[in-house]
Formats: sequence, C-alpha cells, structure tokens
Amino acid sequence: MKNSVQLIGHVGQDPEIKHLEGGKKLAHLTLATNEVYYRENGDKVEKTEWHKVTAWGKTAEIIERFVTKGKEVAVEGKLTHRSYDDKDGNKRFITEVVVNELLLLSK
Repeated sequence: MKNSVQLIGHVGQDPEIKHLEGGKKLAHLTLATNEVYYRENGDKVEKTEWHKVTAWGKTAEIIERFVTKGKEVAVEGKLTHRSYDDKDGNKRFITEVVVNELLLLSK
C-alpha cells in the first residue's frame, strides 16, 4: 500500500503563493469537500470537511495562474504531518495533502 490521497472539492480562499530562492514557488490553499447522507428518519445531513493543500514547483505555478476562491479542482497527492512551534512557544501540528497532480474542473 502507498500513501495516496485523491480529493475533489472547491477552493476556500485565493491560494497563498510564496516565492522561494532560485525561483521556486510554493502554493498553500484550502479545499472543501462535501458529503451528503440521510439519517434513518429521512433528515438530510450535509457535512463539509476542510483540507490543507500544498503544491510545489510547476504545480504551484499553475495554481497561481488559474486557481481562485470557489474553483472546483481535483488533487492527487500524499498525506503529510508536520509540527512547528508558534510565536508563544506552543507546539502546533499540521496535516496536509502535498499535491502530485492537479485537475482544474470548473471554468
């Protein structure tokens, strides 16, 4: 088995693009996925999950040019976990999808 994630959803806000040394780019965005199901009594339940997504290099360049808030996209990548210390010295944990492939689905 391998670490592989596929998501189709809508971008929650305009992507954040960082320009790194050597001209490399890094893109951060949030992706909303929706699930709809019905309870036993027939009530409809809609659930939205938010995912942190990161892309590097050429994929980040495509995101910078074509992806904006509300666009529907499909991503494939791997799930990663990392931690950092915030400005108050508290340890914070992040789970995110690092994109290998991106499909632009909406116009």
